[in-house]
Amino acid sequence: MQQNVARHKTAISRADFSRPIKLALADGVLTQETTLFDYGCGRGDDLRRLRAMGFEGAGWDPVHRPEQSLDPAPVVNLGYVVNVIENPDERRDALRRAWSLAEKVLIVSARLAAEARDAGQTEEFADGWLTSRGTFQRLFEQHELKHWIDQTLEAPALPAGPGVFYVFRNEEDRAALLASRYRRRAAAPRLTRSEALFNQHRELLQPLMVFVANRGRLPADDELADATALHEVFGSTRRAFRVVERVTDKAHWEQITGERAQDLLIYLALARFDGRPTYARLPRQLQLDVKGFFSTYNKACEQADALLFSLGTLETIDAACQASGVGKLMPNALYVHESALEHVSPVLRLFEGCARGYIGRVEGANIIKLHRHEPKVSYLSYPDFEADPHPALVRSLTVHFQTFRLKARSYRQYRNPPILHRKHLFLHPKHPSYAKFARLSRSEENHGLYADPSQIGTREGWACVLARCGFRLQGHRLLRVMPPCRRPINDRA
Repeated sequence: MQQNVARHKTAISRADFSRPIKLALADGVLTQETTLFDYGCGRGDDLRRLRAMGFEGAGWDPVHRPEQSLDPAPVVNLGYVVNVIENPDERRDALRRAWSLAEKVLIVSARLAAEARDAGQTEEFADGWLTSRGTFQRLFEQHELKHWIDQTLEAPALPAGPGVFYVFRNEEDRAALLASRYRRRAAAPRLTRSEALFNQHRELLQPLMVFVANRGRLPADDELADATALHEVFGSTRRAFRVVERVTDKAHWEQITGERAQDLLIYLALARFDGRPTYARLPRQLQLDVKGFFSTYNKACEQADALLFSLGTLETIDAACQASGVGKLMPNALYVHESALEHVSPVLRLFEGCARGYIGRVEGANIIKLHRHEPKVSYLSYPDFEADPHPALVRSLTVHFQTFRLKARSYRQYRNPPILHRKHLFLHPKHPSYAKFARLSRSEENHGLYADPSQIGTREGWACVLARCGFRLQGHRLLRVMPPCRRPINDRA
C-alpha cells in the first residue's frame, strides 16, 4: 500500500506561518522563552521564520531533515502530519512519538473535511483519499480529530482552531489558557482628583492598580513584586488600595470586579464539557479568584451550572439577542464584531463560547453571527472591515451544535459577494471607529440609499444604487457626483 503514495510531495512551501504556529503565537503557547521542536517540519519554513524573530527551535522530517535527532522540547508541533499517513497504526505511532517529546504541550493539526474542497481527491484509498499528485489525505471532522487524539494519548485535547489542538502535560496550564480566553481586558479607572499620598507613591501603587484591573481582586502578597514596600508605606495591600479608590472612581473598580467574576463563571461553565478540573488542579491564580469572588469552589460551580443550563432553549437565545444593546439585530441572527463580544450578555457570551470551545480561534473571523432560531454560530471574515466602508465577505465557518459538523464557505472567487452596511451597529459605542462609521451610515440613510434593502446587499447592487442616485464614496465620506435621479431625503451630504 505504502509504495503507491508519494509522501515526499506532501511538504509545501509557505509564504506565512502555518495555522498551528500562528495560533500558538497568538495564544502565548509559543514564546521566545520556550523552545519548539517541529516533528515533521517539511521544508522548515516555520522554523526559519521563527528563528528570524529570535525564537529557538529544531525540526525533523523523514524526507527533508532525516539527520536531525528527535529531541524533547517544551513545545512540540505535529503540523499536518497525521493526515498524510495512510497507515492507521503508523499514524497513531507518529502521534505518540511526538507526544513523548513534548515536555509541556503538543500541538496537533490535520486537514478538515469542511475546509478541504480543494484537496484534489481522485479516488478512495485506505481510510482517506489519493490526490491528483499521488499524495494521501485523511480528512477529519473537528470532533472526530479531537476524539482520536483523546483516545490515542489518553489526554484531553483543547481546540485551538479549526483542525488544530493543544495537548497539555499539566492540567493547570490547560486551565489557565482556557480561562484566559474568556477574561476581558480592562484599564484601570482614570484619576478623578489629586491626593498628596497617592502622588507621592504613584510609582509604587501603579502595579497594584494594573493587577486589580486585570484580575478584579486584591493580590496575595506573593502575586505582587512590591508587596513588602506597599506594606511598609501603607500598612497593608488593602489600605494601599483604599488610597487608590479615593483618587479614582470606586464604582468603576466594582464594575471590573463584577466583570471578572462573570468571566470566571463563563470559563467554569464551559469547562464542564471536558470535565471541570478539581479545585486542587486549578492554577493558583484561579484558586484565589474563586475565593475572592465566590468564597468556595462549590458556590462558583453552582452559579456556572445555572448559567449554562439557562441556554436550554432557543427562546432564551432569541430573547437575549433581542435585548442586546450591542450588535446588529436581524430577523434570524444578531451580528457582533469580535471586539464587542465582551459587551454582550453572559448568556450570549456563553452561547458563543460553546462554539469557540468546540472549534477554537477562527483565523481572520471578525464578525460573529449568533443565530436566533437555530443552535449554531457562524464566524465571518471581512478582512477590510476597518478600511472599506462596505467590506465584502471573504469566508464563513459555521458550527452547528446538534450535528457538530462544520460548514465552510469561501467567497473569494465571487464576482458579486455580500457586503456590509451600517458598520457602526456591529461595534460597541466606545470603539475608536464607531463615530466615523455612524456618520457615514446617517449620511447614506438620509439620502435614501437604504430605501430598498433588497438592492444593496451585494457589491454590484450597491454600486448600482450609488450610481443611480449620483453618489460615490471616498473613504468613509459620501460625495455627490451628479444630480440625483430622485429627490433625496433630507439632503445634508
